[in-house]
Amino acid sequence: MSQHKVFSFIKSPCGRAKFLELSSRAGFLSKIRLSWFIVIATLRDWNLENPD
Repeated sequence: MSQHKVFSFIKSPCGRAKFLELSSRAGFLSKIRLSWFIVIATLRDWNLENPD
């Protein structure tokens, strides 16, 4: 799996899987949803240890 810079902020395995799913979608609304997901996932995973 390729390493994304955002994985330093999204640390949970389920969050990373969801990021990959959302980033593969095309369209303007999909990009807005991806941005929103990154913000929320970063806040939720702030205190988690980085598994990498």
